[in-house]
Amino acid sequence: MRRILIVRLLVTFLSFVLFQSAFAQNESDERSLLQVQKGISFTKDSLYSLNLRFRMQNRIGFRTESGEDLGFEQTDFRIRRLRVRLDGFVFNPRIQYYIQLGFSKSDMDLDGGEVAQPIRDAILYYHFSPNFYVGMGQAKLPGNRERVISSGNLQFSDRSIANAFFTLDRDFGVFAYYTVPSIGKAVYQLKGAISSGEGRNPSVGDRGLSYTGRLEVLPFGKFANGGDYSEGDLELEPRPKLSIGASYNFNESGSRARGQLGPELYQKRDQQVFIADLMLKYKGWALLGEYFSRNASNPITSNPNGLRQAVWVGTGQNLQVSKLISKHGEMAFRYAQITPKQLIRNLEMQREETTLGYTQYVGGHRVKLQGNLGYSWANNQTLLRQTSNYWFGLFQVEFGI
Repeated sequence: MRRILIVRLLVTFLSFVLFQSAFAQNESDERSLLQVQKGISFTKDSLYSLNLRFRMQNRIGFRTESGEDLGFEQTDFRIRRLRVRLDGFVFNPRIQYYIQLGFSKSDMDLDGGEVAQPIRDAILYYHFSPNFYVGMGQAKLPGNRERVISSGNLQFSDRSIANAFFTLDRDFGVFAYYTVPSIGKAVYQLKGAISSGEGRNPSVGDRGLSYTGRLEVLPFGKFANGGDYSEGDLELEPRPKLSIGASYNFNESGSRARGQLGPELYQKRDQQVFIADLMLKYKGWALLGEYFSRNASNPITSNPNGLRQAVWVGTGQNLQVSKLISKHGEMAFRYAQITPKQLIRNLEMQREETTLGYTQYVGGHRVKLQGNLGYSWANNQTLLRQTSNYWFGLFQVEFGI
């Protein structure tokens, strides 16, 4: 008993010493300093910096049998996202890293029974100057704005159906970012990547790679607090702020139906995706618009048993409008559409959806309550009695630092 008591006292003493060391702060102190601001930060002079953040999204949702039958066909009670993020620098502030891990079932791609994949981002950057930096690793490709915006900064519980079918998503490769020096308020940004084309956590692939380029123009200058990549005008921009972007991706010998995502094709196909988007904010109003187009020659593939799988070729649109109606409350409306090309109409449906959303911001995007109600219909048939149409609703709580 005495030995156990002594061990407990030693553990308590060591814990107290470590706790005091972490919070000790003076100019000559060579120990790590701890700060709690946007996340929990550990620093030691210019040798290293580590910022730790986490967030979770807990939700309750439903989908009806049809537009007319309001019985639940599907319920959605789950932890949608559970993320831990690490970022900072090592040895030199120019050498920066970004790591993000996901631990929910959806985060690890286990909804379809695949092998767990907790790694979402793992990339190392080198900053040549404030205007130019490159990275190597796994990260989001410079594609559509809604996808590049963090899921923690969305004004709806999930991204649109257009994003689901046309986004470039994450890939492993080499990335480059350059802000063009200019005179006046206007900002011009160039972004590019050469990547595997196989999506997250790829195995060894073929010689076919994916090439992505993006141009962004901010004619009225930068948004407050990086608001061009955060939904809703929480900063109440006093003057109009606008960002216009365009991306192009060529995925050589793509093996999946939606580029870096989707089911496996029976034969590989070259794919091209064009994306145009904009973000506009002014005095609590915000507008997000996106247009998508994917093309591929001979998009339908088949196996010896006659089964077919097609590249999802066609167009998509997403439009979101929102307004802060109080200091912490926001109303938002979304319309989204996906339209397959005639060649694959026997395999894929056209879909449209409208969504009405309300967000109560408790601590900005870090802590918020979200409620969404929407209606989805197929092939231009909006009638409630259509069995392929349905209502859906979600209530989600986001909590993080």
